[in-house]
Amino acid sequence: MTTSPASKTSRKPWPIVAAVVVLALLGWFGYRALSPSGTAPAATFTLLSGEKVSTADLKGKVYLVNFWATSCATCIKEMPDMVKTYEQFKGKGLEFVAVAMNYDPPMYVMNFAKTRGLPFKVAMDSDGSAAKAFGNVGLTPTTFVIDKEGRILKRYVGEPEWDALHKLLDGALAKSA
Repeated sequence: MTTSPASKTSRKPWPIVAAVVVLALLGWFGYRALSPSGTAPAATFTLLSGEKVSTADLKGKVYLVNFWATSCATCIKEMPDMVKTYEQFKGKGLEFVAVAMNYDPPMYVMNFAKTRGLPFKVAMDSDGSAAKAFGNVGLTPTTFVIDKEGRILKRYVGEPEWDALHKLLDGALAKSA
């Protein structure tokens, strides 16, 4: 009885194992990219007024850092709700820094902030250092919720789910530092 060459060769499992490992690593790094990374990075924001505010200055407070651009349709759409959220929670101690991306023309940002009466801190990330510090933010809007201890509680890419954000803020603001 003769056997065919195909029946003598057995398949090696290593390509399947390698594929599973690669997929697992991609999944892990994708999860890490979208999940909070622990603590807020050291970053300094230059406000439109020229004043500088750092994450160290904000420690002990609950705050939002919202990366946005005047050319971003979702950013423009969500901004009135960001204003309402800030107005609703500022009396409880919420701070807010809206950080315009480095590609956004400063005059557009200043005009937008003035004509919309943005009530919170508005900063220009002229050199891209704040976006880089927060994990190379490239998609707008991206919003970070940071607690009194400086921990990132949530990272939203795109418009937040407002009720969930408000519950998160209520909880974070109720905790004593």
